[in-house]
Amino acid sequence: MRIGIAGLGKMGRVFAENLLASGHEVVVWNRSPEPVEEARERGALVAAALSDLSQACEIVISIVTDAKALADVYSRSSGLLAGEVPGTLFIDMSTVAPETHIEIAKEVEAAGGRFIECPVSGSVTVAKERRLLGFAGGAADDVEQARPVLEQLCRRVDHVGPLGAGAALKLAINLPLIMYWQVLGEALALCQPYGFDPKWLIELFSESSGGPNVLKVRGPSIVKAMEGEEVPVSADLNTFLKDCNLMVDAARALGHESPMVEQAKRLFAEAQSQGLGGIDCSAYPPFWAKTGKTALIK
Repeated sequence: MRIGIAGLGKMGRVFAENLLASGHEVVVWNRSPEPVEEARERGALVAAALSDLSQACEIVISIVTDAKALADVYSRSSGLLAGEVPGTLFIDMSTVAPETHIEIAKEVEAAGGRFIECPVSGSVTVAKERRLLGFAGGAADDVEQARPVLEQLCRRVDHVGPLGAGAALKLAINLPLIMYWQVLGEALALCQPYGFDPKWLIELFSESSGGPNVLKVRGPSIVKAMEGEEVPVSADLNTFLKDCNLMVDAARALGHESPMVEQAKRLFAEAQSQGLGGIDCSAYPPFWAKTGKTALIK
């Protein structure tokens, strides 16, 4: 199958690699040239414009930073919908508000194409191992057509309902996870005076009844950060802050508030203002425990 990928950020690059390894012909597009050249070297074809990408492929996957970038990719004069797209299936895997996917779908359908959403849960490392969880929203027939491709990227793909349901579920899944990084920082601050061995401490947290799955996966990175080592970036604080904003907006659209998310958003924004927006999430709790607990409370 010939599959297009619009957006070669960290996750988009992994998707391209995995699909190429599965034997598909992959056509890519990205704003900046470096990821495109890397993909070309791995065997991908390169589209000069987004409109070329959508016309050349049976299925097009888009995965970009935010709603503004997504609207630009689909709606610009040379965007995905600029050419003929009758029957083309578009799959957006970005993390955006439910309303964003619903609006994009209207444009795709007006152009003669079909659209589903499938945001995913999991880090770049998890994506490389094809262990993501996919939350597909849209028409059942379209989801089933996309399933063989999505199952080569994810260990589990659920059809969760109509358009918007996948985006909402992604935010819901991310909410307790994002809150945990702040909570863990506050917990480590309680341990700070006693000089516990970082590896022992994180293992103990992981074995406790309050230890989430993420500690088993990201525990070694947290230990590295506690020991002052640099942690490779997989999911950064800037992304967390973006997701917090989406969560608050989604809650308000339903008529209620998210006070814990509001507080975490404020603290993440303060860390961002101190130049820490690009740090990996696993480095944030040790930062809070050592320096942030007073610096961020104002």
